[in-house]
Amino acid sequence: MKNDGSNSTIIKGARTLEQTSAADGKSTTRGKKETATIIKGAPTTAGDKTTLSRPMRQKPVPNTSRVNEPEVPMGEEYFYNYELSWLKFNWRVLHQAFDEDTPLLERVKFIGIVCSNLDEFFQKRVGGLKRQLHAGVSNRSIDGMTPLEQLEAIRTVVKKMINAYRTCFFDKLIPAMRDEGILFRSFDELTEPQKQNLNTYFEKQLYPILTPLVVDHSHPFPLISNKSRSFAIELHHPETDERIFARIKIPNNRPRWLLAERTENQTILVTIDDVISNNINRLFPGAVIHSANIFRLTRSADIERNEEEADDLLELIEDELRERRFAEVVRLEIDARTPAHIKELLIEKMNITWTDIFEMRGPIGLADCMQLYSLDGYDHLKYKKWIPSLHPVFRHNIDDVAPDIFSIIKAGDFMVHHPYHSFATSVQRFVEEAASDPKVLAIKQTLYRTSKDSPLMHALMRAAESGKQVAVLVELKARFDEERNIEWAQRLEKAGVHVAYGLAGLKIHSKLTSVIREENGELCRYVHIGTGNYHPDTAQLYEDIGLFTCNEDIASDVTDLFNFLTGFAPEQSYKKLLVAPNYLRSSITGFIDFETAQARAGKKGRIFMKMNSLEDPAIIHKLYEAAKAGVQIDVMVRGVCRLKTGLSGVHKNLRIHSVIGRFLEHSRLYYFLHGGDHKYYIGSADMMHRNLDSRVEALTPIEVPALKQYLDFVAGVYLADNRQRWVMRKDGNYNLKKVSGEPRPVSVHLTLMDHASKNLEPIPGGR
Repeated sequence: MKNDGSNSTIIKGARTLEQTSAADGKSTTRGKKETATIIKGAPTTAGDKTTLSRPMRQKPVPNTSRVNEPEVPMGEEYFYNYELSWLKFNWRVLHQAFDEDTPLLERVKFIGIVCSNLDEFFQKRVGGLKRQLHAGVSNRSIDGMTPLEQLEAIRTVVKKMINAYRTCFFDKLIPAMRDEGILFRSFDELTEPQKQNLNTYFEKQLYPILTPLVVDHSHPFPLISNKSRSFAIELHHPETDERIFARIKIPNNRPRWLLAERTENQTILVTIDDVISNNINRLFPGAVIHSANIFRLTRSADIERNEEEADDLLELIEDELRERRFAEVVRLEIDARTPAHIKELLIEKMNITWTDIFEMRGPIGLADCMQLYSLDGYDHLKYKKWIPSLHPVFRHNIDDVAPDIFSIIKAGDFMVHHPYHSFATSVQRFVEEAASDPKVLAIKQTLYRTSKDSPLMHALMRAAESGKQVAVLVELKARFDEERNIEWAQRLEKAGVHVAYGLAGLKIHSKLTSVIREENGELCRYVHIGTGNYHPDTAQLYEDIGLFTCNEDIASDVTDLFNFLTGFAPEQSYKKLLVAPNYLRSSITGFIDFETAQARAGKKGRIFMKMNSLEDPAIIHKLYEAAKAGVQIDVMVRGVCRLKTGLSGVHKNLRIHSVIGRFLEHSRLYYFLHGGDHKYYIGSADMMHRNLDSRVEALTPIEVPALKQYLDFVAGVYLADNRQRWVMRKDGNYNLKKVSGEPRPVSVHLTLMDHASKNLEPIPGGR
C-alpha cells in the first residue's frame, strides 16, 4: 500500500462505522456489566426523499448576512436549551478534575479550564441574554425559554458548579498537593525569614506598580477592567473619622502564587492577595483600614455593531474593542465577608443587581490555576510529555536528500492528524517552504486565530518581501483574538502582503492555504484544508485533521473560494467543496435525506458526525427524521448538543457521545454510508446556524480509499472508548462510559498517540 500517512493498527475492540450500526454497546458489551459515573452535585434538567450523489449546486442565497433560521415544524420539546447544554459540557470538563486517574497537576489545570470556560460563557452567552433582557425581548427560544428564564436557570446551575469546583480544589486537590510537597500557606503561617522575603518582594516588585484609587468628591469611581481582581477597601482618617472607599487593582502581570520557600522536598506558596493585604498600610500611611476584600468582575463581550454600514471594518473592530472596556458588567464575584454596605456600593456603581453577584469564601478567580500547572520539578504529576510524531510521508533514509513538500503532495493526498502528527513539520513546513521556494509565485491563506509570534506569519511576510504574491484573509471578528489579528494584519500589510478583512456580516472561519507553483512552464496548485486554526501553540493541544492535496478540482475550488472572499463573485459555485453560506446546508441536508430514503426503502442507512457543537434546528429536524426511518446515527459532540435521544421513535437509532480528556476535541468529520459509496468530509464547520448561514466555511471530501480507511479507523476508536467517552441518557444527562470486563481500557487519545508514534497500519474496515 502506498505510504500515504494512513498507516495504523486498529485496536482490539474498536468498531468500524458499520459495526456500530446497532445500538451502542451491543457489539462489545454483551454479557458485561456497565457502570456509569455522574459527577456528584451535577444538576439534572430535565421528510424529503432526495437522492444526492454529489454536492448540489444552487444559486447563492441572497443577502447572506441576513439569512434567517429555516422554519422547523417542531415544538420546544424537541430541543435542549443551548446555555444549559453548554453548562452540561462544563460539568464533563470538571469531572476531569475529580477523576483520580488523571495526574494531579492535570486535575488542577482542569479547574483552571472550567473557570476560564465560565468567564467566556458569561462574557458571550450571558452578556447576550442580558442585552436581550434590557431590550425588552420576551420571545421564547426554540426550546421554550425566555431570556429571563434562561438567566435564572443559568444562575441556579452555576452556583452548584461553583460549589463543586471550589470543593474539588480546596478539599481534594490542595490536600493532594500537600502530600506531594506543594504547600499553600497564609502569610501569618510563615516563618519570619519567609515573611521578610515576601515583604522584600512587595517593596521591589509590587509597591511600585500598585495604584490606590480613592472615591470621593474629586475622585470618581474608577473603571474596573474585565476579569481583573481588586481589593475593595474601607478606610478613614483618624482625625475626621470620615469613611472612604478605595480600590487597588491586583496586577495581573505578576504571579498569582508567590514562592515563599523552595527546598528539595517542599514548595511553599502564598497568594499575591495575602502579601498585598499584609502590606496594605504601606499604601495608605496614617489611615485606619477597616476592611479589605477581594472582588472580580466580568464584562459582556456581546457588542453588536452594524458591519454593513461601516466604511472601514478595521476601524469598526477597533472601536468595538474600546467599547468592551466599558461594556456592561454581567457578573461580580466577591468575598462573602465583604461588608454589606460595600457590596451595595459596588452594586450601585456597576449598575448591577444582587442576581449578578456570586459570593464565595477564599481565593477568587481560579482560572489562574494554570500557573500551578507550570510549577517546575513536578513533571511526574502531569501527563507524560507527548512529542508529536513526524508524519510517515516525510520520513526518508538518513543518507537520502529530503524531498521537497510539493513532491510529497504530488505523490498522493495525505492527511495530518494533530497533535498526533507534528504541526511544525507538516503545516508550518508547507508555508515556510512555499515562502522560500523560487518556483512559488503566490500564497493565499485564511487567518482566524494564530499565535502571538507565529512562524507562519513571519514566513508569509518573507514571501511578500521576496516578491511573491501573498494574500491573507484576516478575520478581525474572531472573538477575543481581535487585537492580535489587527496587529498581524497591520504587520502583514507593512511587509507587502495583500490583506483582506472579509465580508460584512460573515465571519471567515474556513481553514485554507493555497500555494501556486510554476513547474515546467505550467502552474500547479497545492492546498491544505483543515479543521483547525493555523496556530502552532494550540496545535499541541487541539485535536484537528488536515488534508494536503493537489487534486485539480479541489484546488480549483479553493482558488474560486479565495476569489469570492477577496473579489465579487455572487454566482460562484464549486465542484467538490461544500461551502457555507450558500451550499453547505443544502448539501448536508441532501446527504441526510439520502440516508433517510435508503432506510425507508429497507436498505441500510448510516451517519456519523463529529463536531464541537450541534445546534441548528433544521439539521436536528432532519436527523430526527432519519432516525425515525431507521438510519443508525452516532453523533460525537464535544460541547453543546440540542438534539435529544429519548424521543419516541428515535432512541433506538440515535446515540450522542462526547469525549473529554487530555486533548481538546476540535476536528469536524462527517460520514454518510450513501448506498455503499461512503462519503467522508472534513472541514471547519459545526452544525450550527451561525456556521451554516453566517460564516464562510468549507468542507472537503476525502476520496482516497486509504484515507477513508484511516477516518473509519479513527471513528471506530472514538466509539470504542471506555475511558473518556460520555453518552447522553434519555433525560439529557450524560453517563461516563466505563465497561467492566474489557480486555483493556480503551482511551482514544492514548490509542491515537500509540498509532502515530509506532506508524502502525489500519486493519481494513471490512465493509
